[in-house]
This record gives sequence, C-alpha cells and structure tokens, in this order.
Amino acid sequence: MEQQKINIALDGPAGAGKSTIAKQLAQKLDILYLDTGAMYRALGLKAKKCGVDPKDRTKVEALLPDTRVDVIYQNGQMRVELDGENVEPAIRTQEMGMYASAVAAHPGVREYLVELQRKIALENDLVLDGRDIGTCVLPDTRYKFFITASLEERAHRRFAELVQKGEKSESFEAVKAAMAQRDKADAEREFSPLTCADDAEVVDTTEMDIDEVVDFLIEAIDTRRHQA
Repeated sequence: MEQQKINIALDGPAGAGKSTIAKQLAQKLDILYLDTGAMYRALGLKAKKCGVDPKDRTKVEALLPDTRVDVIYQNGQMRVELDGENVEPAIRTQEMGMYASAVAAHPGVREYLVELQRKIALENDLVLDGRDIGTCVLPDTRYKFFITASLEERAHRRFAELVQKGEKSESFEAVKAAMAQRDKADAEREFSPLTCADDAEVVDTTEMDIDEVVDFLIEAIDTRRHQA
C-alpha cells in the first residue's frame, strides 16, 4: 500500500545531533518534527516523581495505566505534556537522559510509546528522531537515516550544549563517560536495541556542520522520492 504521509526516520546514538538536524530538516521541508526521545524522558520523569527506580521493569510498567503522555503542536512547535502538565524544560536535563535510557529498556514502555508515535505519524508528515524509528516504529518508511559521529565529537557537542544552558557542574570527561554508558545501555537492551536498519543510509556527521547534514538529507530524500 502506498504510504500516505511522508515520515522521515532519523536514528542514532546520543549526541549525534539528531534533534537539531531533525528540527531544521522539518522546518525546511515545512512538516512537523516529533522528538520521540522527549516522550521517553517524560516517562523517566514520571518514574522519578513517583520514587520508582527507572530500571525496575515491574514498577515502571505499573505506572503506565495511570500515565498520560501528550504531544502538543502549537505554531509548528512541539511540546510534551505529562498527565496534563507541560514538562518542558524539566525533561531536558542530563539526568532525565539517563532515566529515559533506563525506562526505554522495558518492553511495556516501548509498546506504550510506539503505539502513540505510530498514531501521530499516521496523521502527519513528520521527521522523527530516536533510536528505533526505522527498525521498530516505522519499519516500512522509505526515508531512513542513521545519524552518527565519533564518541569524542558527540561528547564535545553535548558538553558545549550543557555549558550554553548554564549546566557546568559536570566535566567533559564525565559527560563523555555518561555518553559511553548510555551508548552501551541503548545497544545492549534486550527489547528494541539501538541498531541501524538494513535499508537506512548512514550519515557520519563528525566532520559536518548542521547545514551540511540537512542539505545532504534533503538531497537524499529527494532521490529516494523519485526512486519510489
């Protein structure tokens, strides 16, 4: 069946620039952007608020029936609400990144959010970034890209981002170590691990700036569209 909506999947490890790239790509293509990682961060925040260990599958999954995650678009901008409350920017901390990685390892959590992500994708032209968009969430989309960069470069980018936000409490080495730990956790989780889809195009951004990556993706998307 012909796909009705344009859904562009950007997967890859933490700090590869997926979110920034996805936002600019969506803006240039005049479509919406779905930050799937923010949805996992929201569930991580729910676990913290409830005093639940994010690694405890039973307790985390027990929270889901009484949890509501909503993605709201206003003037093309996305925000995440948790149980009716706007949780931006509370979910954007380094700590919530680690919570997100922990809760994302639980099958119930992924099933809960994948269903929501598919529903949003079915109704909208989207750029989605995450870790399993092309392999699990939207395996049939023809627009799949795996965005990566060296660990050193990704850590430098994340550290610069934290400094810009005024979060200078962690050293560069601490940020790098946390990122390596998250890479390991994401790649080794039993359910829907971080992996590159067989039909995804790998884009190494180590030596590229954001504009170069976005221009590359637009050209690649246009090529795939004409090949369809």
